[in-house]
Amino acid sequence: MVEETLRKMARRLLALDEDTLISLIPKYRKRMDRFDPSPEWEEAVIIYFIINGCRIKNAQFNSKIKDYMEDLASKGPAGGFAVSRPDLRLVK
Repeated sequence: MVEETLRKMARRLLALDEDTLISLIPKYRKRMDRFDPSPEWEEAVIIYFIINGCRIKNAQFNSKIKDYMEDLASKGPAGGFAVSRPDLRLVK
């Protein structure tokens, strides 16, 4: 149940706009810096780190995609695979 809840949260987070998330960082950073033993402070800390986790994921994703695309480009138009004609025959 815990894992399913986390998966649902991840799917919902992935659907959010990164720029909108980033714009919230100062708000939650400020709240996080203003400590008081309250559920609101705890939520602010969690939200702050969730947003930063999304930023790190996006940076890593972009880096991996760049490497992947460069690797494909270096292998030529076939992407490193031999191009062969499909084995077809005429059917009347």
